[in-house]
Amino acid sequence: MVTAIVPRVESLARSGLDSIPKEYIRSQEELNTITNIFKEAENNQGSQIPTIDLKDIDSDNIEVQEKCREELTKNATEWGVMHLVNHGISGDIINRVKASGEAFFDQPIEEKEKYANDQKSGNVQGYGSKLANNAGGQLEWEDYFFHCIFPEDKRDMKIWPKNPSDYIPATIEYAKQLRVLTSKILSALSLGLGLEENRLEKEVGGIEDLLLQKKINYYPKCPQPELALGVEAHTDVSALTFILHNMVPGLQLYREGKWITAKCVHDSIIMHIGDTLEILSNGKYKSILHRGLVNKEKVRISWAVFCEPPKDKIILQPLPETVSETKPPLYPPRTFAQHLKHKLFKETREEEALLLVSALDDKLLKETTKEEAHLAESAPPPPPALSSS
Repeated sequence: MVTAIVPRVESLARSGLDSIPKEYIRSQEELNTITNIFKEAENNQGSQIPTIDLKDIDSDNIEVQEKCREELTKNATEWGVMHLVNHGISGDIINRVKASGEAFFDQPIEEKEKYANDQKSGNVQGYGSKLANNAGGQLEWEDYFFHCIFPEDKRDMKIWPKNPSDYIPATIEYAKQLRVLTSKILSALSLGLGLEENRLEKEVGGIEDLLLQKKINYYPKCPQPELALGVEAHTDVSALTFILHNMVPGLQLYREGKWITAKCVHDSIIMHIGDTLEILSNGKYKSILHRGLVNKEKVRISWAVFCEPPKDKIILQPLPETVSETKPPLYPPRTFAQHLKHKLFKETREEEALLLVSALDDKLLKETTKEEAHLAESAPPPPPALSSS
């Protein structure tokens, strides 16, 4: 039995087309906010995503360590996103992860198809292109490679790329170092909630069950970037998300009614707070709404690692210490799997509602225009103008 291959965005981009297929064109509401990403990246006016220096997070000086934690907590509360520098992950490992990811996507599409996933059957690990996940049926200008990289017993090595040869060793070492950083961040954020250091780590699954899921996002050049999105606006369901990129701008964060473009900060890792920590903190830590723009000049690649709790083992709900008479729980108890289903259902219903309103508006406009035309035809002729003489 031959499985039909999903058309890849890379194939479209290389075909020489001047205009993108209609299914990639975003809604008018989105189009009104899409701008030139390179101009946005050069704009230094207004709010900028904060940069947090983690060099003191392990300091022997308690006051210095606490100041670093306070900065981290403050930005998790006010922004939900930040550039991390001096994060402790080897620059050599980061370069190897990037180089091996780029080399994988530089291969012919036929080679990448050997690792193709099957989203319709629920197998999301591997090489793919995102299916429409909204009521409007719009697609995103992106291909990707997705797989679990930690813990070791959760890895499916059958779908890890054999070429390039450094992909597997580089990814394994990166996962190991990133898991250490994850624990440090969770520890600091636990203390920021007035909890014991290991509390959040425990609540999201601990060393045995917290999953690190890696997704390489590949955004080909787009002939009409003003009409498309690499990734539509969303919040991550994870506890934390860590992002590397190839120094091509594209990530935007929504804050105080505006889209803010993430700068390309050398030697940094971008970190998002996800839904899981927002729920556990009862809304103190913010899951940031974000999206990805595309461009016609350069391919953009990002390496996102989502730190996710196990799907059914843990109940996600505001921790008792974050709830009081004046701060009731903002979120009902759900498993992670239930949260995923609820979020997908909610977004689909909202999309359907918007489409329905738009359709009703169009119908009302047509009926109003028709009624006005009918009234104009049936109206008596105007009286003759009065003479001025």
